[in-house]
Amino acid sequence: MVNTALRAIFVRIFKIKKKNMADVIKMPRMSDTMEEGVIVSWLVNEGDSVSSGDTLAEVETDKATMELDSYFDGILLHIAVKEGAVPIDGVIAVIGEEGEDWKAAIAEAEAASPKKEAKVTSDASTIEKDVVVETAKPMTPTNHNTQATQPVSAPSASNGRIKISPLARSMANEAGISIDAISGSGDNGRIVKKDIEAYINNPRPVAQSAIALPQIGTILGKDEDVAVSQMRKTIARRLSESKFTAPHFYLTLEINMTNTWDSRKRLNEVADVKISFNDLVIKAVAGALKKHPKVNSSWLGDKIRYNGNINIGVAVAVDDGLLVPVIKNADQKSLSYINQEVKSLAGKAKVKKLGLDEMQGNTFTISNLGMFGIEEFTAIINPPDACILAIGGIIEKPIVSNGEIVVGRMMKVTLSCDHRVVDGATGSEFLNTLKLLLEDPIRLLA
Repeated sequence: MVNTALRAIFVRIFKIKKKNMADVIKMPRMSDTMEEGVIVSWLVNEGDSVSSGDTLAEVETDKATMELDSYFDGILLHIAVKEGAVPIDGVIAVIGEEGEDWKAAIAEAEAASPKKEAKVTSDASTIEKDVVVETAKPMTPTNHNTQATQPVSAPSASNGRIKISPLARSMANEAGISIDAISGSGDNGRIVKKDIEAYINNPRPVAQSAIALPQIGTILGKDEDVAVSQMRKTIARRLSESKFTAPHFYLTLEINMTNTWDSRKRLNEVADVKISFNDLVIKAVAGALKKHPKVNSSWLGDKIRYNGNINIGVAVAVDDGLLVPVIKNADQKSLSYINQEVKSLAGKAKVKKLGLDEMQGNTFTISNLGMFGIEEFTAIINPPDACILAIGGIIEKPIVSNGEIVVGRMMKVTLSCDHRVVDGATGSEFLNTLKLLLEDPIRLLA
């Protein structure tokens, strides 16, 4: 349910009312990145009586499925959109007194809305319009060989048999020549010795007859077009903006996780909750960010913000894409607390029940694909963060330790940096501090 403060804001923004005029409900902006909402279902019907605070419908945004509440008392006179996408400020319903003219209310609301200017093409004198493309006619195949070849006359045959002298046949077999490729100069097109010799000295291509392909049965596969969800649209837009606006560069480091592996095992023998490697990484990242505040920063166009709080976004895969719940003040929380908070937020993300405050305020992001067997990858920066850390899996491999070859548990991490904010040396120092904390995890308790 939207809190009282938000409801007051929505009333001021979206209430369009005149004296003796019904109230028009428009699609509100339910998240900072929302461009349109999708009506999933209505919980009331036309003609039902509703009060302020009653839930009218469920709306899918780019981040979650949320409830749309009424800010007015009255009768639901009209539902403008039963289901489907509605842009921000699009009319979705009308509430008023029984018998009121809801059509007049909608007309009044639309008249009060600012008109969008016509979109023009690169030629400022022409308005963008549909272009009719004429279907190209099939092209006749052409011979692209630059060297012209003489036509090869087929050897004369009787009843499908090629005439050839015994000597010529023997010579063709020895030379590995197909007699189909040779034109005969003897009587009735008979192939003779001199024809074989001429071909050996100057072989000529023969036009190949078309090969009859076997008939393939009915194709069983079927194409499927799936409408792009609001979440996927937003992911595509924001990550495209990030990738092609922020100049990314990448720093990769390999960390020996053997001590962390052993420490986690001992912790889980005594802890009330089972600490994961991801929990340890979050805690170590928070510690490294505290020592390197320039990495915990944001690009704001005309200024750089060095964030005072360490709020770590944790990428969570969901059916429609990716959600990033945020662990606020991660540097101040214990491993057990981080573990429980990550589980809770990830569970909400899976069912799209995260609150807006649980997805906002990140200053740094972690994306971990190690559980999927990925050894190393690069991630796209999650705005407004200046960096994102990609975590690979822990792999057993031979390493050199104290002059001896031993088995190590190695993990590769890659830091994606926005070069407008973070330089190579700054990112490298952060990674080396992270490496120090994970290779000697007792430092996390200091």
